[in-house]
Amino acid sequence: MIIEHENSKKININKFQNDLISWFKNEQRDLPWRKDQNPYKVWVSEIMLQQTRVDTVIPYFNRFIEWFPTIDDLAEANEDKVLKAWEGLGYYSRIRNLQSAVKEVKEKYNGEVPNTPKEIAELKGVGPYTAGAILSIAYGIPEPAVDGNVMRVLSRLLSIWEDIAKSSSRKVFESAVRELISHDDPSSFNQALMELGALICTPTSPSCLLCPVREHCHAFFEGVQENLPIKTKKTKVRDVQLAAAILTDPQGKVLIHKRSNKGLLANLWEFPSVEINHSLPSDREELASLFKETHQVESKLDKIIGQINHVFSHLIWNVMVYTGSLSSEFKEGTDWKLVSIKEMEDYAFPVPYQKMIIQYQEFLGK
Repeated sequence: MIIEHENSKKININKFQNDLISWFKNEQRDLPWRKDQNPYKVWVSEIMLQQTRVDTVIPYFNRFIEWFPTIDDLAEANEDKVLKAWEGLGYYSRIRNLQSAVKEVKEKYNGEVPNTPKEIAELKGVGPYTAGAILSIAYGIPEPAVDGNVMRVLSRLLSIWEDIAKSSSRKVFESAVRELISHDDPSSFNQALMELGALICTPTSPSCLLCPVREHCHAFFEGVQENLPIKTKKTKVRDVQLAAAILTDPQGKVLIHKRSNKGLLANLWEFPSVEINHSLPSDREELASLFKETHQVESKLDKIIGQINHVFSHLIWNVMVYTGSLSSEFKEGTDWKLVSIKEMEDYAFPVPYQKMIIQYQEFLGK
């Protein structure tokens, strides 16, 4: 079968499928979520892989499946333990949505991940890409799974000059996959497109001479592979200046705070932190007053032990890290705890605060 995409050369679909899938079966990476096609494991891996490198995900995936081997295990798990398993992966709304969706699967579908596009797309946090990945990889259903890698590959292969940063462009690429996808082996086909984008058809300096589908690629023949895909730049990220205080009581225990259940880093633990103006208050008493105003914490700040810079997708944190002490007896509550350094291991902290813990341990060791 031959297709011709608008503004592209003709594609021999059968040969393209064979070339792509044969390459994948011979060259695919040995990844733990590929050892079987369990829908739950595929689901977990795809959620973890969003915005995160494969090498980073591997140890997290292995530990997560060890802690929560089944849908029932994750559905019934304590949220703090689930967040601890995710600690360091970032984009924490992913895991909160996953656990919510898994609870729905347990209650509504008797613990079986649904295998229809309509039902699976209704689960919380399951967008078109994740739905297509689960349906094709786990169930062998020829649904498109279009992520950034796939859009890059197809934009070059079919000479598609749509802006992939626009959500409206996704339909163009999904339509292309529906025309190209193997109905005999949609699992290998979709994984092969992703793998090709990760290993060969990379964002810069694609390895065209090693590409198994080079003879099908319009961009290669036109010499425009470096110009595709079209992607407009993101809006500028916002700089946020913060001060964080590692405050201890007379026994040397450290005060930690659980963040709100909404917004950035929801339900994770932190040291008391406040946003400050671009000019850092030079008077520690002034800064202590800000902590009291924000957190109702009476404290005396001591010294700066370090600075943390952390980049989120939409903002950059610049955090000055202080040590200090509590000026009065502190009463613990649901969202406030006094813990030892060792006990901190039981609480899920975002990466910036994990870095602060390391700084504090180094400070204590001096």
